[in-house]
Amino acid sequence: MRWEGNRESENIEDRRGNAGGYGGMLGGRSIGLGTVAIALVASYFLGVSPMTVLSLLTGGSSGTSVSQQTSAQQPSASDQMTRFVSTVLADTEDTWTAIFSQQGGTYVKPRLVLFSGSTPTACGAGQSAMGPFYCPGDQRIYIDLSFYRLMQQRFNVSGEFAQAYVIAHEVGHHVQHLMGITDKVHAARRSTSEAQGNALSVRLELQADCFAGVWAHHANRARNILEAGDVESALNAASAIGDDALQRQAQGHVVPDSFTHGTSAQRVRWFTQGIKSGQVTACNTFDAKQL
Repeated sequence: MRWEGNRESENIEDRRGNAGGYGGMLGGRSIGLGTVAIALVASYFLGVSPMTVLSLLTGGSSGTSVSQQTSAQQPSASDQMTRFVSTVLADTEDTWTAIFSQQGGTYVKPRLVLFSGSTPTACGAGQSAMGPFYCPGDQRIYIDLSFYRLMQQRFNVSGEFAQAYVIAHEVGHHVQHLMGITDKVHAARRSTSEAQGNALSVRLELQADCFAGVWAHHANRARNILEAGDVESALNAASAIGDDALQRQAQGHVVPDSFTHGTSAQRVRWFTQGIKSGQVTACNTFDAKQL
């Protein structure tokens, strides 16, 4: 992936080295280590987002506050991985700013938080074991960069564009939040069965995959960022983190009704849809008869 020399984003918070703790509040209720542990176990074996489990366990919602504040610092200019993440974030900013502007809207840029171990968020206590996630409550993307090492060691997925895909997917969730899609899905889930709620979550996640593809399409046209093998590495990443692949690895069998992110084939299909079309309208997973 060609990224060296491109613009870096200023919307980076570096909390690495700070003691984040677990003093967060979700829905006005404190979260303890035991609750976090339950959420992590459930997320690993059931394929459910840890933040979703935490919300269910505490009766919370996304619009929350945290009881502990963490100071941020500017990342070191010599930190290669931080520079890469900052550059990818800047690229998504440029792409989505242009797309929103074309539709007569204004793109509000998210902040990306680098942390190690744990950190408080407006969605509760964030932990590195959760993997990268987006919190609509504070419009921040959270990532422990050790996740990229895990991608390579656990899923045998490597390559800078695969790493960029992870960030672009979380930015896709931010786009959904700005468009009001996230709130509608969360509202709909409250009045449906668990299986139906999971199905809605799948469509939300697949749309974020498609939005990641839309970013890649426009970024490559504008800045020629793609090199040979880049798209394949991103598709490998999408395939590796499909619900069926993760559940099969964790428990030896799959439970489709518990899927919350989509199968490997579905994630690949929707990312491909986005990168080929470059159209936000092509990512309407909620009206799609077949995912």
